[in-house]
Formats: sequence, C-alpha cells, structure tokens
Amino acid sequence: MATGSSPPHRIDTHHHIVPPKYFAAEREKILGAAIGRNQGVIDWTPARALEAMDSGGVATAVTSISAPGAWFGDVPAARRIVRDCNDYAAGMARDHKGRFGVFATLALPDVEGSLKEIEYAFDVLKVDGIGLVTNYDAIWPGDPKFAPIWDELNRRKAVVYFHPTCAACCANLVPQVTMAVVEFAFDTTRAIVSLLFSGTFARCPDIRFIFSHGGGTLPMLFGRIAATARNRDDLAKVAPNGVMHEIKKLYLDTVSVFDPVSFNALKQMTPLSHLLFGTDYPYWTTDVNISALAAQNLTAAELRAIERDNALALLPQLAR
Repeated sequence: MATGSSPPHRIDTHHHIVPPKYFAAEREKILGAAIGRNQGVIDWTPARALEAMDSGGVATAVTSISAPGAWFGDVPAARRIVRDCNDYAAGMARDHKGRFGVFATLALPDVEGSLKEIEYAFDVLKVDGIGLVTNYDAIWPGDPKFAPIWDELNRRKAVVYFHPTCAACCANLVPQVTMAVVEFAFDTTRAIVSLLFSGTFARCPDIRFIFSHGGGTLPMLFGRIAATARNRDDLAKVAPNGVMHEIKKLYLDTVSVFDPVSFNALKQMTPLSHLLFGTDYPYWTTDVNISALAAQNLTAAELRAIERDNALALLPQLAR
C-alpha cells in the first residue's frame, strides 16, 4: 500500500462503480449479485472510491459495471441504463483527471443498440474500452448473433474487459454457496471457451481481451481444452494457430487469485506481461488483493509490471 510520501503507482483494471440511477432502478438485482449485502456497494460514492484508491496507492482505476450488468430483458430500458452508466463514468473521468479510466458497458442482446453505443462511447465519450459480463440470459459471447459487435470492436482495435455473472441455470445449485464463490469462476471459463470455439478470438485478432479472476477455472482446464481441440478436426479449424496461441493472447487480472497454488498455475499458463492488477472495489476493500499479490513469490520488477507497467502497455493513454 501507499506509505509515507510514496506517490500512488498502481493501475486498477478491475474497479467497479455504482451509478446512482443504476442502483436506484436495479437495487435488488445488484445486491443479489454482490457478496452478501455488501455495505460498500450500498454506500458507494466517487469520493469513497477515491479515498480507497489513495489508501491503497492506486493512481488510476479503470471503471466498469459489475454483475449483473445492464441487461434485464427489455431493450428500451437497457439502452437507457447503458447510456446513464456510460455518461456517469465518463463524467467521473472528466471530474477527476487522471484518476479514472472507463470501460463502457453494453447490453449485448441488443445488437443494434450496442453498435450505436460503441460509436457513442468511443467517438464522443472517448472511453478506454468496453466492459461486459460473461453471459446474457445464458447466451455466451461467442454466439453468432453477437458477431457484428465483435467485428466492430476488432475494427476499432478495442480493449474488452469481461466480468463474470451467473446464468439462471446455475444459480443456487449448492445451497448457501453464493454464485461469486464458484459459479463466477466457471462462467468466466465458459465465456472464454465460447469465444475460442466460435472462432471469435481468431477472427478478431485486434481485440485485446481481459478476463477477471485469473481466467476463472481456465488454468486448471487449459490442458484439457487444448487436447480436445487437437483431437477434433472441427474444433481445430476455429483456432488455426492453435489453442495455446489464442489463450496466451488474453489478459487476465489477479483479483481473487489469493494463494500460491492458483497463482503459480496462472503464471505457467499466461505470460507475466499479460497479468493485470485489480482490486474489485467496492466488493472487496483495496487492501485484500494488494496484500494477496504482494504475498506471491515475485521480484520487485515483476510486481511493478503487474501493478502498473502491463496496464500502461495495454492502455498507454492512462499515463495522461
């Protein structure tokens, strides 16, 4: 954490905001997706976010909307929620120069609205990338209906950040175990596999994808996924350069990768240059993931890369 006169240096690529209109309209859904009835979500304000950033030595946080996202089954409502959230995030970035970046949200099932919002977000709001959740009504992102969105984001060479959510089919499968404990990790993996085996990763090589929580269960399942692709000609065709090539292009944040077992698996799968720091604020306090990363067996240069340098290489405009 920040100590003494040391200037803040960390760049937080996994930092959530709770815009007032969004919270007022969807309070129960947002709290249902939170870790319990998280008081940090209820009490969220930009001032509290800045206070948490300062206490954790975070220079800049790239904001996003967490689960459940902005899609609740109604197109006009989704377009209103998306625009409100993106305008609010861009306003925070303007009001606090250099402290906030923006991953603009979309409501993916609304393809027409999403394409219009991509144009508005990049050309008017000047956002840093797009922030999505891992499924929309149990439709994962590699579904063919979303292809126009990926083609446009590829044209723009966009950064796309994914946060997990839980499909209705998987909610409450194990009583008293919240979906954030297990299902979020599996849904992140489902989203990655969906994009991989639909051919989206290979077809859209100029999109830089970021996935939360170390890629979920991907480090454990990576070998199995790669072996499956090698043994099935139909799957091999969607990744002509190989599954390993596509997976190693992904950026993964270190949020919730709390112990050496999971962290070492992540490092073996992913180049260190593609690991990013995040706090998951306000669902976790800033110190939790800072302390977990500091406890790993990293050199000072490696820690600095994850906490700052890798994010600047991906999003150089954050140096502003």
